Amino acid sequence: MATYYINAGQKMGKINKEIYGHFSEHLGRCIYEGMYVGENSDIPNVNGMRTDVVEALKEIRVPVLRWPGGCFADEYHWKDGIGPKENRKKMINTHWGGVVEDNSFGTHEYMELCRQLGCETYVNGNLGSGTVQEMSEWIEYMTFDGVSPMADLRAKNGHPEPWKVDFFGVGNENWGCGGNMTPEFYANEYRRYQTYVRQYGGGEEKERSIDNPELIRKIACGANVADTEWTQGVLKTLFRHCEPQFHGNADGLSLHYYVHPEGWEIKGSATDFDEKVWYKTLAKAQYMDDLIRMHGAIMDEYDPEKKIGMIVDEWGTWFTVEPGTNPGFLYQQNTMRDALVACITLNIFNKHCDRVKMACLAQIVNVLQSVLLTEGEQMIKTPTWYVFRMFREHQDAQLVNSHIETETIGEEEQYMVPSLSESASIDKDGRLQITIGNLSADKDYPVDTHIAGFAAKKASAQILAGQMRDMNTFDEPDTVMTREHEVKLQDGVLSFTLPAHSVIKITVEQ
Repeated sequence: MATYYINAGQKMGKINKEIYGHFSEHLGRCIYEGMYVGENSDIPNVNGMRTDVVEALKEIRVPVLRWPGGCFADEYHWKDGIGPKENRKKMINTHWGGVVEDNSFGTHEYMELCRQLGCETYVNGNLGSGTVQEMSEWIEYMTFDGVSPMADLRAKNGHPEPWKVDFFGVGNENWGCGGNMTPEFYANEYRRYQTYVRQYGGGEEKERSIDNPELIRKIACGANVADTEWTQGVLKTLFRHCEPQFHGNADGLSLHYYVHPEGWEIKGSATDFDEKVWYKTLAKAQYMDDLIRMHGAIMDEYDPEKKIGMIVDEWGTWFTVEPGTNPGFLYQQNTMRDALVACITLNIFNKHCDRVKMACLAQIVNVLQSVLLTEGEQMIKTPTWYVFRMFREHQDAQLVNSHIETETIGEEEQYMVPSLSESASIDKDGRLQITIGNLSADKDYPVDTHIAGFAAKKASAQILAGQMRDMNTFDEPDTVMTREHEVKLQDGVLSFTLPAHSVIKITVEQ
């Protein structure tokens, strides 16, 4: 038996919808074949975007989509991806599989995809191999509404009106594939490059904040996993000789963390694992909480008002690729284990919504911990997709104070985890939204929930449950899917049983 306490009257902060964001890179079959098939494809599409994929992504309310990378971003030259497609330059994608990139998906196509999804834009600029002029002109091309060389070029290419760039990353993983820089060197480069990421139409003098939608929010490259030296070095340099109201001229600082159950070199199978590896994987997912706390403490030194958001714009599981697939394409299957990783991580983000302002699952289709997989005309929804659909009511909701009594479970001392993961919020319609994951490989948990500050009168639930290694395949696409689940509300106590390795979403109404 587990006891769960919720004080719905104690609001802890807003859960930004962008926490539920996604990442799309020119990698494997993420964009080509996954989301973009071209206007002449036999696969149903609108302006080249797969209709089935767009509709499935709209169902989970994708709030923001990061593009074009990733490591690809720091060797991407945006002018190669505009104009008539037959004239666009071809290049070798040296990071991912050594295949030819024909640049048929570029700025215009990305903006069209975001239009169809109804989501915000997060463009990652090239600091590693690009120039200040190149980055500055890209911003001008996308956002300037007036007479200028880049605005005229945009109109010539079929889009007279400017687009809105909501977030702009100045470089990516510049400690590694983005240039192997030191934190101080990168931060000085960031200061120089971001100066020319102009706020056309006003905004240069406005106080910077990750929550100000009138601005292009600028994202600085943050740490890889637990590299606090990078966080400290970057922030110290950004804040040196900086006017206080501009907060280092950064609105966000990124953090990248992937779950490799068997380590970076081996990684481990996506589908063939035992209970020992199950717990090891979930313990590494739980480590996200420690990372947010350690980097957040450094950010608090420089930004106690939390105007700079922590942007976890690459997270998820990273396993050995599926047998027989291109190792550079990072294609992996998705099981109930991935669903629990997503549940744990999103609950952690919710709990840290005061500092974590955006996150992007890597990656959206056919790469790493995808929400969708495609094969020709077929498309399947992964267990992770169902978790994002269950959690969608948390978007822009108010986090409330909650605590669940758990036990510590696992098979190895260094990989023990709490038995249950949870978060709760009040959505825009005044409903209480509860999400809980049962991390146990073999134990069901009856739960009694005591709710204060909320006159609970009606409750309903959906559950995602199955065996640890259950997955959806193209032959059996509905093995893992949400179903209605029984909950009882009596004398102010909400009771239910949570099966082993499952995720539940409960909606409580007054």
